Amino acid sequence: MTTQRFTDRTALVTGAGSGIGRAVALALAAEGANVVVAGRGRGPLDETAALIEEAGGKALAVTADVTRTADMEALVDAAVQYFGSLDVAVNNAGVFHGGAPLAELPEEDWRRQLDINVTGVFLALRAEIRTMAAQPAGGAIVNIASTFGLHKRSPGATAYAAGKAAVSVLTRGAALDHIGDGVRINAVSPGATATSMSLRPGETEAGRAERMRGETPLGRVSAVAEVAAAVLYLASDDAASVVGTDLVVDGGQTA
Repeated sequence: MTTQRFTDRTALVTGAGSGIGRAVALALAAEGANVVVAGRGRGPLDETAALIEEAGGKALAVTADVTRTADMEALVDAAVQYFGSLDVAVNNAGVFHGGAPLAELPEEDWRRQLDINVTGVFLALRAEIRTMAAQPAGGAIVNIASTFGLHKRSPGATAYAAGKAAVSVLTRGAALDHIGDGVRINAVSPGATATSMSLRPGETEAGRAERMRGETPLGRVSAVAEVAAAVLYLASDDAASVVGTDLVVDGGQTA
């Protein structure tokens, strides 16, 4: 029997059109949450919302750009207006541009990664915290960082790692700033996960599976559902005393 840790709660997930974001949105809905799915592409968001509703859940799809202050404020407002509150937020939207040494990275790729991966989390956090802090029950926020960052580095991924390290530090600082306001903030740092982002250029899923047998103690990539389970734990009352942590889900790569 599926537990229902989020019944009558409203959850917001950015980057919910695919991958980890979609998996988190579906998992939250399966445990009773009303889910606001956000991202830049309408089509993928509508697909996620349809999957939630087909399973008997409630969803609202909202197009939003995490790098725009007005979009983030409007997104949070839409969640409250449509479902009555904002109880859980998962800041998952992110991009990766890499594969070359830092000195060869185009400036536009550097700026884009910082804008989305760092400033996007800041803008989302700010809007979410302001709303949650004004609610009697507060709220819980989970940011999606990465093992690339504080936990490990890799050639060709320096800019991405710098941004995700910033997400981890931003998470911990915000957690200390706002736990007194009733807003509990944590992060999850996935390692290689079964999404397109973990595929090297030209690599197939079978090729990735073979590579991961030698690169990860677990011998495989993490399933998106496994990452989602970690996110839901931190967002739930089961983690009521967990504040400012960065939970690594990587099959032992950084152990």
